[in-house]
Amino acid sequence: MEQRVIELFHQSIEAKMNSGEILAPLLVAASEITVGSLLEGKKLLCCGNGVSGNMAAILCHNLLHQYKLERPGFPAINLQADSGLLTGIANHHSVSEIFSRQVRTLGEEGDLLIAFSTGDDPANLAQAIHTAHDRGMQVIAFTADGDNNLRSLLSENDLELCTHHSDSHRIQEVQLLCLFAMCDLIDQQLFGGIN
Repeated sequence: MEQRVIELFHQSIEAKMNSGEILAPLLVAASEITVGSLLEGKKLLCCGNGVSGNMAAILCHNLLHQYKLERPGFPAINLQADSGLLTGIANHHSVSEIFSRQVRTLGEEGDLLIAFSTGDDPANLAQAIHTAHDRGMQVIAFTADGDNNLRSLLSENDLELCTHHSDSHRIQEVQLLCLFAMCDLIDQQLFGGIN
């Protein structure tokens, strides 16, 4: 059993190492886009399904509260946070609209949609991306290889950070590290000198 645990650690490390060089310049770009939006007084709308929704929640927590540095909060909204709203939209409209209806209501031109997926190409994220574009918003999408429809919806102004791995757990681990790196870079750009 202990050997299995060690194997899982090795798999996680390998997935992160294989992704680092590919994702590093994209994470710099994602942090620069985010900082630009924040400096213009815009807000971030974050979403994902299941564990990917938890990624959105962690990102919002680190932006609204703090990452490492005590600082003023940044406007970030987790679109998965209100379970009553989600089930109400799903019941009266469609599950595919649980994020897009919120983006339509809360999103404004210049705001940023940050979406997380692990390769299941969810229709509700596709709808959210469509709506974000309709509202004049830019999109940062954390994806995996199976997210072909989401990928096809991204415009030249959007940014995709794709984790190339077949195991959704390794994808989630890489994405978690990515969002921590992104938060670190955001704080570095805005406040500098953080270790």
